[in-house]
Amino acid sequence: MASLSNSLQLKHGLALCCPHSSSLTRPRPSSCIRFRSFTRNFVVSSSFSNDNREFVIVGGGNAAGYAARTFVEHGMADGRLCIVSKEAYAPYERPALTKGYLFPLDKKPARLPGFHTCVGSGGERQSPEWYKEKGIEMIYEDPVTSIDTEKQTLTTNSGKLLKYGSLIIATGCTASRFPDKIGGNLPGVHYIRDVADADSLISSLEKAHKVVIVGGGYIGMEVAAAAVGWKLDTSIIFPENQLLQRLFTPSLAQRYEELYKENGVKFLKGASIKNLEAGSDGRVAAVKLGDGSTVEADMVVIGIGAKPAVGPFEAVGLNSTVGGIQVDGLFRTSIPGIFAVGDVAAFPLKMYDRMARVEHVDHARRSAQHCVKALLSAQTHTYDYLPYFYSRVFEYEGSPRKVWWQFFGDNVGETVEIGNFDPKIATIWIDSGKLKGVLLESGSAEEFKLLPELARNQPSIDKAKLQKASSVEEALEIAKASL
Repeated sequence: MASLSNSLQLKHGLALCCPHSSSLTRPRPSSCIRFRSFTRNFVVSSSFSNDNREFVIVGGGNAAGYAARTFVEHGMADGRLCIVSKEAYAPYERPALTKGYLFPLDKKPARLPGFHTCVGSGGERQSPEWYKEKGIEMIYEDPVTSIDTEKQTLTTNSGKLLKYGSLIIATGCTASRFPDKIGGNLPGVHYIRDVADADSLISSLEKAHKVVIVGGGYIGMEVAAAAVGWKLDTSIIFPENQLLQRLFTPSLAQRYEELYKENGVKFLKGASIKNLEAGSDGRVAAVKLGDGSTVEADMVVIGIGAKPAVGPFEAVGLNSTVGGIQVDGLFRTSIPGIFAVGDVAAFPLKMYDRMARVEHVDHARRSAQHCVKALLSAQTHTYDYLPYFYSRVFEYEGSPRKVWWQFFGDNVGETVEIGNFDPKIATIWIDSGKLKGVLLESGSAEEFKLLPELARNQPSIDKAKLQKASSVEEALEIAKASL
């Protein structure tokens, strides 16, 4: 695992990149003053395709949905806010795509409109009708291809010219892909970032007998669990020596690997892939490994990470170390009036004093809300995010064992593992005598609620006492008493 004093990367597709760096310090006018000054730029003109020009959000994912809700809460959406999306759907809770959406068809799979934002955090379901009712202009299936920061305009793929006063870039990430020359675009090869991807994957699952999943991170683990529900011959191939190497300890990874094996999943660890091979019908038929051996496959799912979808916004200012668009603690870029939130934003991770880019739904929600509040009000306190990751798999009807774990904090230092995975197990990271991070599997609501409190406060803790704990419950009581 990489040295976590310099880098914390916790998942394929959901990475937290955190080299040490000071916060952005360039002086700027307050966001509130800036947006008022921009309103003077609006001129009614038939040359612009959007009616709502005061605020424009580019991107239609989680962050856009939660930003929209925050604009509505401040009474600043109606006739003022426009959202431009490459997708055909109103913003939705993207984690469902590798969880409930992939359930077998007889196991009550999730479907839209059931998981539009903001149901993932207990909020209102924001259907397409909701946006109309709130006076929010939606432009679907028309990604932005260029920006003119001087004229404050955007051009879309279809040629629309859009005007903005304040701009929020919420474009998220794109899936990392295999090159075409090694079969990365063969029929039957799947990547998953949006509903269209998930629908295509389900179509293959319905016909497949043998599925190969490339990548041992979140995507790999979640898709493999779904394939088990479809009763398919399932293999996971990855170059590391264990599952989710950027977060799990070797011991913890072994527990989950054993669970997957009990469900019939095969592992090829430490394996490299030479290419994907096509059959006589042109569809993918096998995965050829670096050692020359092959693994038969009716379909292949690639889950090897993601890249920030910077697109036409490079001129706004990128972070060369963690990737993405560089912002300050209020999500302001180097260009006044332009903001970036969610997966695409490189921001100061205040509690660890380093720059980070977090690919996770929790950060997408929180960063969007913080940004909009800063833009519309006198809020000046900087974003203070606590890294949080989770996974829920094997939750379909009839599954003998459901998996749900949560992690908070920083996976740095020594570890203490408590429990036998029956079903509970906890791992606590301790550095210089202080609790830095904690992961819990199958906790109660009260136990899960304790985790962020522990990780944020970083209490001094007795490692020897923890090691003697006879149960997860006792270990958590020891940790709680240290607060």
